[in-house]
Amino acid sequence: MQQNELVIGVDLGASNVRAALVKNGEILRIAKSPLPKDKSYSGVLNTLFSVIDQVHQAGVIGIGVGVPSVVNRKDGIVYNVQNIPEWVEVPLKQILQERYNCVVQVNNDANCFALGECLFGQGRQFKNFVGLAIGTGVGGGIINNGKLLRDVNCGSGEFGEIPYLDGRFEDYCSSLFFTNHYQTDGATVFERSLAGNEEALRISHEFGKHLGKLFYTIILALDPEAILVGGSIAKAFDLYRDTALAELTKFPYPKSIEKIIIQPTNTLEVQLLGSAALYFDALD
Repeated sequence: MQQNELVIGVDLGASNVRAALVKNGEILRIAKSPLPKDKSYSGVLNTLFSVIDQVHQAGVIGIGVGVPSVVNRKDGIVYNVQNIPEWVEVPLKQILQERYNCVVQVNNDANCFALGECLFGQGRQFKNFVGLAIGTGVGGGIINNGKLLRDVNCGSGEFGEIPYLDGRFEDYCSSLFFTNHYQTDGATVFERSLAGNEEALRISHEFGKHLGKLFYTIILALDPEAILVGGSIAKAFDLYRDTALAELTKFPYPKSIEKIIIQPTNTLEVQLLGSAALYFDALD
């Protein structure tokens, strides 16, 4: 995959927009801006334009955008963007192509994370893996035979939406677990656990068990070589690892568990690199 052209990667988050000018897998320039407080349709779009304009220059041949939602892959239409209520159905690909006169690719943000790991991070050693992004939510991207899975609506890795207990996996395997069940946050629990606080260690143990059930479900469905865990959870993964992996001892096919690799990853700016790489991924 040749990447010696100028492309822009964009990450549309829940509270801000980031964009990077990329060449040969290296970030040349980054811009960032918070979303407007009202998160109106036009306000978010204008913020997106402003951030892209800050990194855009002559010679840019493509723009890749990662969004926290499902996307019509062919037409680049974005549906029901999380935390941006007015973005119910946005023809983002068409809007950006008309403004910047270049090729635009739009995809789910967790898919961008997985693609970034595949091309620039720990995923380079695997042909088939799941990139699992865990923070304020739970999302995943599936790399199949060295390429991002070509599903219809970019939503096949939405593991957080799978029903679990009295809610979804996202309710138990993201920061929602700490805020909803214990009125605290993951960072506080992590710090107190390291200090030996018994209550914090108990909460961490409980979180690890839920995380293990999520791994169990992913392995049962996809049988990947590896699960690479990113997002804010990656920094604290060692705290949950043993409890999570203990859940896999109940897996019905032990040989699968013997082979699989589950590890955290912290590749720098992998989200932006993966978004930029959407342009090249679509060429193959």
